[in-house]
Amino acid sequence: MSANLQTHAADSNVSAMKSRGILHFITRWLKMLLKSKTGTVGFIIVLFVCFVAAFANFLAPHDPALINPAKMLKPPSWMEGGDEAHLLGTDNLGRDILSRIIYGSRVSIIVGVASVILAGMIGIVVGLASGYYGGWLDAVLMRIVDSFLSIPNILFALVFLAVFGPSVPTLIIVLGVTNWVAYARIVRGETLSIKEREFVRAARSIGVRNVKIISRHVLPNVISSFIVISTLSVATTIILEASLSFLGLGVQPPTVSWGGILSDGRDYLATSWWLATFPGVAITITVLGIIFLGDWLRDVLDPRSQSRS
Repeated sequence: MSANLQTHAADSNVSAMKSRGILHFITRWLKMLLKSKTGTVGFIIVLFVCFVAAFANFLAPHDPALINPAKMLKPPSWMEGGDEAHLLGTDNLGRDILSRIIYGSRVSIIVGVASVILAGMIGIVVGLASGYYGGWLDAVLMRIVDSFLSIPNILFALVFLAVFGPSVPTLIIVLGVTNWVAYARIVRGETLSIKEREFVRAARSIGVRNVKIISRHVLPNVISSFIVISTLSVATTIILEASLSFLGLGVQPPTVSWGGILSDGRDYLATSWWLATFPGVAITITVLGIIFLGDWLRDVLDPRSQSRS
């Protein structure tokens, strides 16, 4: 009985130490975040956009696809002729602009994050293999990287979407496939430096397998650079997704996207400016928030930035 009690007490102590460690980690990062004004602003914007995207069903006042011919091109509620039921006005089909912007945030976040995850997975694998093993494998992989860099991302995406048809899954795949080269080059450069350090040489000298060295010693040391560039890449991907949707090759109706809303409003800029202005503002604020957060992460995670400051 006493042995069981001691074991239970030891397990409780371990759990308490883990909880305190996690709490200390979160507290430390929050303190560093609050010291940076731009980082705090970026974090609040990103958190707000993610919250809106996650709870769009509850936050949107109207069905974003509901057509109401009786309320076509209603101005925002604070303008003359506006309707209090439609805070940001309606579009050329009488659909509520605010509801469409709220639902459009979901598509932008999903496409931006998913495509960056896909690109990051490909880039990390290619970069680690190229940088660690070197030789002919490095030469072949870097020539593939150079061939991707020679083709503009938007051109590759346009051709790919024209062949396979526009949809959210296809858009995620094409944006992931076109953006992995940046991760591969950065991870390769970091790996070339890390594999020459003493702890990697020591692990290799005692017979540790290369796969274990890469996973336990190299990967943890390059992950900070990956986090920084992936955060900033989400902003670029959101803009690219909006551009493709604006051209009609991205997310297709009835799915709502910010680029699609912009495309619907481009013919009404002179008479109904709110159709394109508010989704444009949403894109701008979201991208700026991600950039602010990415800059803060770069300052925190990049030792070279810390040494310069």
